[in-house]
Amino acid sequence: MRPRFLVLALGLFPPLATARADDVPSFAREIPAVKTGAPVLTFNGKDLTGFYTYLNGTGHEDPDHVFTVKDGMIHVSGQRFGGFITRESFHDYHLVTEWKWGERTWSPRKTSARDSGILLHCVGADGAAGGVWMESIECQIIEGGCGDFIMVGGKGKPSLTCEARQVGKALVFEPGSKPITRDGGRYDWWGRDPHWQDKVGYRGARDVEKPAGEWNRMEVICDGDTITNIVNGYVVNVGKGSSLKEGKILFQSEGAELFFRKIEVRPLVK
Repeated sequence: MRPRFLVLALGLFPPLATARADDVPSFAREIPAVKTGAPVLTFNGKDLTGFYTYLNGTGHEDPDHVFTVKDGMIHVSGQRFGGFITRESFHDYHLVTEWKWGERTWSPRKTSARDSGILLHCVGADGAAGGVWMESIECQIIEGGCGDFIMVGGKGKPSLTCEARQVGKALVFEPGSKPITRDGGRYDWWGRDPHWQDKVGYRGARDVEKPAGEWNRMEVICDGDTITNIVNGYVVNVGKGSSLKEGKILFQSEGAELFFRKIEVRPLVK
């Protein structure tokens, strides 16, 4: 079958963000142009075919029904920490997701910012990181911090390089700044509020993700050792020199309810 191609360009995917247009740096509009083949993994709207689940304390069993599929959406209750994970590993791909926050939150993050994440290039054993996650590079999903990078250690300690400036104790993505390589910690997206607070419903002045209850489009382009995070049509973070270049993809349950209506993995075509 002849492969279908997708050219990712800003004109085809206009920004859906809530930040003011005059408050968005020019580099955030420079969406990488990539060609992709037909999807190699797609959420089918009916069940978790292509995925499996893992939860803290119960492993591959899900007695509390943290992950369910209804009305064409994957419902993540957030009640227990864990994730649903691709059965296959991927490299050189374009990941497209559409997700939104639900209303419910759970202890120990009952009053904290709604939190989740997409773990990229997952390798090693399930639960190797804190009994819950896999060794990986995380594209963070959290109120006020969507698109942050976090290095998630397992048996090994993955590393990533980012052009970033120091803001207090934080490292904030800014192209042209000095490249910094880390095997732990995080790199904040360019617009993360320096006064961010870990409280439910938090909104920063420059946030590009939508408020709870509204749909977001989050894309990740993994091209060799480079990872580009895109939120609602804006590049929010770019990491290079990743020590991990291939692996499974894990979608977290981390104390907050959320829904996915689209998950698609397309291979890059060079």
